[in-house]
Amino acid sequence: MLSIQNLNKSFGALAATCDISLELRPGEIHGVIGPNGAGKSTLIAQIAGTLRPDSGRVCFDGVDVTAQTPSARVALGLGRSFQITSLWFDLTVLENVLLGAQRTQGSAFRFWRPALDDAAAVQRARAALAYVQMEDRAGVPAKSLSYGEQKQLELALVLAGEPRMLLLDEPLAGVGTQEAEGLVRLIEKIRGDMGILLVEHDMGAMFRLADRISVLHQGRILRTGTVAEIQADEEVRRAYLGEDDDGIA
Repeated sequence: MLSIQNLNKSFGALAATCDISLELRPGEIHGVIGPNGAGKSTLIAQIAGTLRPDSGRVCFDGVDVTAQTPSARVALGLGRSFQITSLWFDLTVLENVLLGAQRTQGSAFRFWRPALDDAAAVQRARAALAYVQMEDRAGVPAKSLSYGEQKQLELALVLAGEPRMLLLDEPLAGVGTQEAEGLVRLIEKIRGDMGILLVEHDMGAMFRLADRISVLHQGRILRTGTVAEIQADEEVRRAYLGEDDDGIA
């Protein structure tokens, strides 16, 4: 589904990503972890198309998208959520999903009133809200939602664009324990329907969700393996996970 080949990006003397190669298989959750400054954000930006690599290739479903714009990648089926939510807070939950679907599908931007007159669009938006169990919140202003609900809504917004792969950039950041559990269950529900590249600092959630994990350290992939392999790897433990009894820093 996604193939990254020898990706490099430097900012002056700082090498943010160094010869990174990884693959995301259909229906897989591939986790990316690493300490702050390891290159995770730079990697995600290069995959999404908001940052052009100095060298290397990004291929999505067999198509070389290295030189393509973010909107072109979205049109091919690449969906992305952000660490900080990107919503229209003065609009309702349903209106957000309608406009989000237009944005993620590359449609011409329309104000929400004409969008509400589009029966097919409304049906897709309501289906996305039902999928994330927010259909009863359709008429609520986004600004009234808790932060965890805002994260849920952003996922509905992305899913309404009918992506075939998701980039999830720290979906649990800033979310309380109870709401984080709800988001983890939602990501588990999505798994299998599409491939997910997951960047997350919550190691408990990462170990629960990921099929494979790549560990970034100083811009390079230190190791890629299953959860068990990553937890048992002494070099990974020293570089990132620490030496706690449960293997979680």
